[in-house]
Amino acid sequence: MEKYLIGLDFGTDSVRALVIDTSGTELASAVCEYPRWEKGLYSDAAKSQFRQHPADYLESMEKVLRSVLANIDRSKVAGIGVDTTGSTPCPVDASGLPLALKPEFAEDPDAMFLLWKDHTSIAEAEKISAAAAEWDGPDYRTFTGGNCSCEWFWSKILHVLTVSPAVAAKAFSWVEHCDWIPAVLTGKTDPRTMRRGRCSAGHKAFWHADWGGLPPAEFLRTVDPRLAELRKNLYTETYTAGQPAGTISAEWAAKLGLPANVVIACGQLDCHSGAVGANIRENTLVSVFGTSTCDLLVGRGTDCIPGICGQVDGSIVPGLTGYEAGQSAFGDIFAWFKKFLSCGGTVSLPELEKAAGALPLDENSVFALDWFNGRRSPVDNPGLHGAIFGLNLGSTPVMVYQALVLSACCGFRRIIEQFRQYGQQVDQVLATGGIAHKSPYIMQLCANLLNMPVQTVKSEQVCALGGAMSAAAAAGLFPGLPEAMAAMASGFDRVYTPDPAGIAVCDQLYRRYVRFAALVEAASAPEEGEWK
Repeated sequence: MEKYLIGLDFGTDSVRALVIDTSGTELASAVCEYPRWEKGLYSDAAKSQFRQHPADYLESMEKVLRSVLANIDRSKVAGIGVDTTGSTPCPVDASGLPLALKPEFAEDPDAMFLLWKDHTSIAEAEKISAAAAEWDGPDYRTFTGGNCSCEWFWSKILHVLTVSPAVAAKAFSWVEHCDWIPAVLTGKTDPRTMRRGRCSAGHKAFWHADWGGLPPAEFLRTVDPRLAELRKNLYTETYTAGQPAGTISAEWAAKLGLPANVVIACGQLDCHSGAVGANIRENTLVSVFGTSTCDLLVGRGTDCIPGICGQVDGSIVPGLTGYEAGQSAFGDIFAWFKKFLSCGGTVSLPELEKAAGALPLDENSVFALDWFNGRRSPVDNPGLHGAIFGLNLGSTPVMVYQALVLSACCGFRRIIEQFRQYGQQVDQVLATGGIAHKSPYIMQLCANLLNMPVQTVKSEQVCALGGAMSAAAAAGLFPGLPEAMAAMASGFDRVYTPDPAGIAVCDQLYRRYVRFAALVEAASAPEEGEWK
């Protein structure tokens, strides 16, 4: 009998669901916004605080699944695969229930999921990094680019433990969003036994086989004794994409009208799932262009690359090392600019883009740096800020928009050059995500800056597609994940080739970007005795 797979993609603003068959034919899709998040609850952008209520995830997941299955023969569904943003951890009790689902914590942001872009834990990240540098033993940052980011697991936990004694007292353990959703769907929510994904553990929590899993309690104690105490309620084993987390619980099978033998795959981070959906191969970089970007490679190298977001065996495809880098803000920069301009009236980003595309790029162009939410790669520095240069009384919003787009694309090239500098080949670039499909202007600019073609993946739900591929492998419909990827891939819908007339000026402007970036970063560093 023909089998169907479901991919669930939990993004920053909404959850998407995709139903696909084993040949790669997309049968249905649906999207559901997070209601509380849509109202702006629990977040404060001025403080870089971005929190999401677990009820948003549960309510939206049920709604989107009911919607996508409305006209589908549910008896044919064999598996569900899940991806989420990350690192997006949450404090839970001993049963795996997020504290925000308890009445006493229902309105407490510190009891909720700390979204990937929450930057409230900069001081905690610095403390962990300093402890790792001084530790007389392995440097637990070795396989995460030498970094400890405020966007990651331990930093966020330490921040909440520090600022919220009430949450600290009740948090039995912590779970990543990508691990919690499969646990909910299987009913196996005990944090000590739920299956944790290799992807989030390796890239965000310093998990590595070389030191037996997570950093040892002895090291964590040097950071904060509460982290050492928490570790015993976390995990040792991790699981790669395409492995089963279990079968659907009776509760969720009844809610959705699904068979009792539907397999739930282990969770993965969204960008890694997008690389799976794009059918990533060695020496091919997959970039997910969205509110931020994630840039993924797979390979067999063992040399550590500084300044990236990790290299982990099996984090994308089993049997290959997965490499991750990215930009903390990409589409978010353009959304900010639209909001910034809207005080003067209605603003259309497509119209701005059209006008910017007609504007020549030259040495007199307005110029910018893309660090509006800090810098993720190369070399994490969340304390950096965006900048715009070369303004005069003749500067227009279109000129500034052009500068912002160029800066974001220059940041993308800088990441690729970092990979190449440390021995990773990048022979092909595949683009996916909302911006890849909506903005020919940005994709063409990327091709000109890289001086190589950029191909866009046909599926507009590539992260959910990767989840469906993982579900197909977990359900045993293919020998493994690579076979599922090959059979279910969507192919490409467009190739952007470099414009010979634009290559030279883009190269000159990129070198200006690198020079300005170095100057601004040096000027941003506090001098001895200066306030931070």
